Amino acid sequence: MTVKIVTDSTSDITSRLAQELGVTVVPLTVFFGHESFQDRVNISTDEFYRRLSQESIYPTTTQPAPGLFAEAYQNLLKGNNEILVLSLSGRLSGTFRSAVNAVGMVEGKGRIEVIDTSLTAMSLGLTVISAAKMAAQPGMTLRQLTENVKAKLPHTSTLVAFDTLKYLAKGGRIGKAQGLLGSLLAVKPVLTLKDGEVAPMTRLRSMSAASDYLYNHIANMPKVEALAVEHATTPHEADILVARLGKIFPKENIYRSVLSPVLGTYMGPNILAVSFIESK
Repeated sequence: MTVKIVTDSTSDITSRLAQELGVTVVPLTVFFGHESFQDRVNISTDEFYRRLSQESIYPTTTQPAPGLFAEAYQNLLKGNNEILVLSLSGRLSGTFRSAVNAVGMVEGKGRIEVIDTSLTAMSLGLTVISAAKMAAQPGMTLRQLTENVKAKLPHTSTLVAFDTLKYLAKGGRIGKAQGLLGSLLAVKPVLTLKDGEVAPMTRLRSMSAASDYLYNHIANMPKVEALAVEHATTPHEADILVARLGKIFPKENIYRSVLSPVLGTYMGPNILAVSFIESK
C-alpha cells in the first residue's frame, strides 16, 4: 500500500516535477471575462501574464469543483493506495472545502486525509515535495506521513516582494496588509502568510531593496531544509537572487518556479518570492 499525494495548482510545482514525484495536481480555474482556463493546463504562465499586462479585463478565479478532486481520488484508489491531500490556505480559497467534500463522493473506497496547510505558492510546493519524498520511504503509512507533514508546517513560509498591491486589493485577498494601501504608492511591500492569510512583513523603497530583504531573511536563519525562488515576469531578478542564495545554500537544491496564473491574478506581475522550510 502506497500513500499518494494530491495538491492544487497554486502549489506552483512544475508539471515535470509533479510527474517525477508521482504527485497529482488538481487545477483551479482563471477567467478572463467569459473565457475560462484551467490553471497551467490550457493557459500558460507566459500567456496569462501577457494578457494581464495588455488587456483591460481583470481576471477572476474559482476553486476546483469537488468532482475534480473525486475523479483524482478514484483514479489513485484503484491501486489500493491511501491519499494525502495538501491544499492551499482555506482562508484564501474554497479549494480545501472542495477537497474535503470530494472525500464523501468516494466514501468506502479508501483512506483519504485532507490538510489545510495554511500555505500557498512554493511554500505549499515545498511541503508537497517533502511529503512525496517521505511517502516513497518503505513502510510509510498515511498516519505517519500526516503527522510528519503537520510537524513541518509551522516552520514553512513564503515571503513575497510586491511591486504593487492593487491586484490583491481588487481580488479581495489583501487581509492584514490593508493598512499598506493608500498613499504608499512608491513603497514595495514584503508580505507573508500568517494563520493562512496575507500579513505584512516590511515596506521598502525599491524592488532591489526588497530582494536584499528576502536574501537577508534566509541568510539569518540557523538552518534551512528546503528553499525555492519564484517570479512572475522578472526571471532576471530571480536569477540574481538565486545566485546570491547559492553562496549560502546549495544552488542545485534551490527550486525555481513561476507564479501560477491563479496566484498571478492576486499578486500581479513583477513579484519576487522566496519560500522555505526551516529545520527544527
